[in-house]
Amino acid sequence: MPLVTKPRNLASIVVLLSSLTLISLTTFFFWFPLTHLSFSTKNSFPMADPNNKAQIFELNNGNICVLVTNYGCTITSLSVPDKDGKLGDVVLGFDSIEPYLNGVAPYFGSIVGRVANRIKHGKFTLNGVEYSLPINNPPNSLHGGKNGFDKKIWEVVEHEKGENPHITFKYHSRDGEEGYPGDVSVTATYTLTSSTTLKLDMEAMCENKATPISLAQHTYWNLAGHNSGSILDHKIQIWANNYTPVDQTSIPTGEILPVKGTPFDFTSEKRIGDDIQQVGLGYDHNYVLDLGEEKSGLKHAAKVKDPSSSRVLNLWTNAPGVQFYTANYVNGVKGKGGAVYGKHSGLCLETQGFPNAINQPNFPSVVVQPGDKYKHTMLFEFSAE
Repeated sequence: MPLVTKPRNLASIVVLLSSLTLISLTTFFFWFPLTHLSFSTKNSFPMADPNNKAQIFELNNGNICVLVTNYGCTITSLSVPDKDGKLGDVVLGFDSIEPYLNGVAPYFGSIVGRVANRIKHGKFTLNGVEYSLPINNPPNSLHGGKNGFDKKIWEVVEHEKGENPHITFKYHSRDGEEGYPGDVSVTATYTLTSSTTLKLDMEAMCENKATPISLAQHTYWNLAGHNSGSILDHKIQIWANNYTPVDQTSIPTGEILPVKGTPFDFTSEKRIGDDIQQVGLGYDHNYVLDLGEEKSGLKHAAKVKDPSSSRVLNLWTNAPGVQFYTANYVNGVKGKGGAVYGKHSGLCLETQGFPNAINQPNFPSVVVQPGDKYKHTMLFEFSAE
């Protein structure tokens, strides 16, 4: 008996065609699963990748609350208690992410690289090849160039809450990016390791060419509160017997000199404002971390105390130097809650390789070879005394 008979009218023809179509489609999908179709909903209407846009994330352990964005791995807010247990935001920044995206922040809270600080005339030679970098701090290159790591959207690899909340960011820097050689994969992890401690682990793997790598975390601290004005009454101790003096363009001369008997001596606790008038606009100098005790492989770099709130920050690191900077160039920046940040409204403690180390053979090397891993850890311990 034939499967198909001759139709008698128009209605029969319509029914017949519908049946044949259904049989054909059923056969097609039986042999060709939906997952193979190029016109699937997933491909036609792609979901937005949350890692491709700038967002703000929270780390909170009930005592410290940190807000950090994947744009430049930037700390936008960090609240810790004072002597009375009152929380206060102690970092300069903005209420929303737009000012960071618009370039208003002078590196507020960000991770800077591929090489932090200044490289003289934006030039260096490595393995017989001369490299030229963007001049964004004439006549030098500063903090990785015009579009350094602070201006990149990093991938969010992991974000976990709980007793020790943490977040890990990742960025891939291409060969030739901002003039630097080699492909480099970078990760940065912020962790609240205890009720009073924030840890930052920065790692970078050089994939195919030797390249200089020196990352720094560039938060501006004001332990009295981000909106409290000058930090000149803060007291600081830096565990460094020596520093690297600079020329008029803030490039180290290559000398390593003792701080004793100079305005740069913070080997014992001293008010920041006591000698600042003797160093021009303010402090913006690299200290050689050669004095502090060690803990878990990290050196005690600095201790900062605000007398008004009794908040204290102790900083530990495995980096060879720390740049002490007193916000000398901040002028009329409108920040969180309507606060206006002016000169000396914050202080930076950027643990790092020495500035311009790539051009100074007597400085610790910042060159990372292919297959080697760069590791840089910072520990921020808060208390109230």
